Amino acid sequence: MSWNSFGRVLRFTTWGESHGPALGVVVDGCPPGIALSEDDIQPWLDKRRPGTSRFTTQRREPDQVRILSGVYEGRTTGTPISLMIKNVDQRSKDYSEVARAYRPGHADYAYDAKYGFRDPRGGGRSSARETAARVAAGAIARLIVSEVTIRGWVEEIGGDAIDPASFDVDEIGRNPFFCPDVSAAGRWEALVDGARKSGSSLGAVVACEAAGVPAGWGAPIYAKLDSELAAAAMSINAVKGVEIGDGFAAARLTGEQNADAMRPGEDGPRFLANHAGGIAGGISTGQPVRLRVAFKPTSSILTPVETITREGEATEIATKGRHDPCVGIRGVPVVEAMMALVLADQKLLHRAQCGE
Repeated sequence: MSWNSFGRVLRFTTWGESHGPALGVVVDGCPPGIALSEDDIQPWLDKRRPGTSRFTTQRREPDQVRILSGVYEGRTTGTPISLMIKNVDQRSKDYSEVARAYRPGHADYAYDAKYGFRDPRGGGRSSARETAARVAAGAIARLIVSEVTIRGWVEEIGGDAIDPASFDVDEIGRNPFFCPDVSAAGRWEALVDGARKSGSSLGAVVACEAAGVPAGWGAPIYAKLDSELAAAAMSINAVKGVEIGDGFAAARLTGEQNADAMRPGEDGPRFLANHAGGIAGGISTGQPVRLRVAFKPTSSILTPVETITREGEATEIATKGRHDPCVGIRGVPVVEAMMALVLADQKLLHRAQCGE
């Protein structure tokens, strides 16, 4: 299977399956001399780790990362950095029905149609378990763009959105939903509990902002910062929509409403708005880079759904096993990681063309 790599100068390749012995990532192009240890990576994996609350999958994975190469005496060497995370809590027997019939909404049929063969255990390569490797790679990218602060949160679950007037950045780390609105977090407890108990699932909208991105990262045409971010976000399992800045809402504005007016500032322009999400013409403007990502409901549910077998016979399937009732919740650290990886790549691309 090809196309397991992403990036241009900073390039990472993930490997492994949901129910294999381990999964991991090789990060190539990291500059030498950066202080790096497993302690720099583990906190980000802990944010994504399953089984941390009743609102996520109850699969128990410690997600302990090991650095196998690319680091000597605590610093990157400039050679490929290989990271490994062991799988320790697989239950392959839960997927006997998935081997026989396709889960609607999942990649089962599409994989079979393409390759004529698939690993049904947890979805194999198409499982969101693969995103643990991205989060590990993203921890390295954060060290490359240490001048940038990246923060993600959940804005909406099951159609119930936060109140922007109640946004409290400190609240994001206080609840299991990465929710900045304490009132919405309380409502979501009942909402997600209801979906889980009924054997169903819910979609979510995740937002991510990168502050401190200097003006000038990106390119005008085929390496646009926003197109790279869109590709990165769309590559995440279960993502079906991406918006930069105002996104689709910009289509409902007039030209003067959508313009990010500028006034003189001390170190360049002072912007009066940020409808563009910190990117103009594919290049960063110095404003916060803003991204919104739509996650569909988890496809593996206990509610029976009409489908067909591999032989083409009509049947129903109810997926057993341990699954997230709302995969978008644990999608927050994954979106943050992809933001970091794109920004780090663009920083190195900018340095290669324009110097420091």
